[in-house]
Amino acid sequence: MDLTQGTPQEKNARAKKMMLWFGIISLIMSFMGWTSAFIVSSSRPDWLKDFQIPNAFIISTVIIVLSSITFILAKKALKQGNKQGTTIMLLATLVLGITFIAFQIRGFQEIINLGYHFTGPSSNVTMSYIYLIAVVHILHVVAGLISLLVVIYNHFKQKYNAENMLGFELAATFWHFIDILWVYLLLFLYIVG
Repeated sequence: MDLTQGTPQEKNARAKKMMLWFGIISLIMSFMGWTSAFIVSSSRPDWLKDFQIPNAFIISTVIIVLSSITFILAKKALKQGNKQGTTIMLLATLVLGITFIAFQIRGFQEIINLGYHFTGPSSNVTMSYIYLIAVVHILHVVAGLISLLVVIYNHFKQKYNAENMLGFELAATFWHFIDILWVYLLLFLYIVG
């Protein structure tokens, strides 16, 4: 397929999708670097070997997976011209995204209650990595929530329909990426941590 072919609207859509994928690939590389550093650092003598991931992180994983499902259902409803169904599922995705962050904060509180901090005398390299990985992911969820708010706003302005879904699809792709990324990170911390 010749990327220079098509209407200006088709070229614009391809360019935006390509830019999103470049961003996603750079994020994947960043998180792979951090998880690789985590593996290398785990051979240090001061590495915390018996740390248990807080239950709040497990609950947040279920929540973010559910949020991807509601986003899929929102897209399906939009394709069917079901405005009310789209609205309900988009708002459900928003609530689940916010709830995910709330449970992440609860997980950090559990870690702090165990006496582990990001820096200072009660910190260690293991906890610093966990804080770094989880906090950077939360920042990306916040970015996903902002894009979701834009989608909700545009949906209420009736800018999307079955033939015009570019912004909706871009936000959904990013949302599903941060969902899959968190599942990977949690499994990584369970298996390697």
